[in-house]
Amino acid sequence: MRLILFLRSFVFAILVTLLTVVWAFVCMLAAPLPYNKRYWVTARWNVIVIWLGKVLCGINYRVIGAENLPDEPVILLSKHQSAWETIFYLTYMPRPLVFVFKKELLYIPFFGWGLALLRMIPIDRSKGKDAFAHVVVHGKKRLANGQWIIMFPEGTRIPVGQKGYYKGGGARLAVETQTTIVPVAMNSGDCWPKNSFIKQPGLITVSIGKPISVQGKDAVELIRDVESWIESEMRVLSPQNYLNEQ
Repeated sequence: MRLILFLRSFVFAILVTLLTVVWAFVCMLAAPLPYNKRYWVTARWNVIVIWLGKVLCGINYRVIGAENLPDEPVILLSKHQSAWETIFYLTYMPRPLVFVFKKELLYIPFFGWGLALLRMIPIDRSKGKDAFAHVVVHGKKRLANGQWIIMFPEGTRIPVGQKGYYKGGGARLAVETQTTIVPVAMNSGDCWPKNSFIKQPGLITVSIGKPISVQGKDAVELIRDVESWIESEMRVLSPQNYLNEQ
């Protein structure tokens, strides 16, 4: 069984690598297109990768709470367990997504080329307050243009059953821009574990919470509300990963 999982994961990795190289050139050809069309073309890479994960590795998914996505500018604050959700969200969300990420990702050959075309917000973490000011300036522009901003408040991928420190950058941005927050929980780490080559077959559940208004709240209160909902929902989605807490 272990050998089969390895072989399936190996084929998946090879095909994704080849797809990334080919799609980088497709993205370059799409560069002159208007933003929405360019975004659609680039995101086909994401659609294919999610499909390959399903066909080759047996990674299926379901989404609950989709009715909680409002038809207005929002900032999505999501649990982060693997690379899966960073790929999936672009295929599913009804508006173009803008990720806030470390600028070093732009230097990755082929993959970084596609990122550069999508109006994301790369930041230099070493600049501290200046980095956040950069996020606010560009975040306001992206939200005004109809895009949604997505951030991972834990900052990095967190192994299943664990909780990282919830940073307040996304909540501060919501306050600065007076934008509604939508929290998202999901258990992708059960199928696509952090730093694991082998992908496990299974069902990933993405749970979208009710919008959280910024009215009358500061960033500390907001991130506390986000953390409370996400971590509570994680224990509903993957109770087996939190048995030690009982």
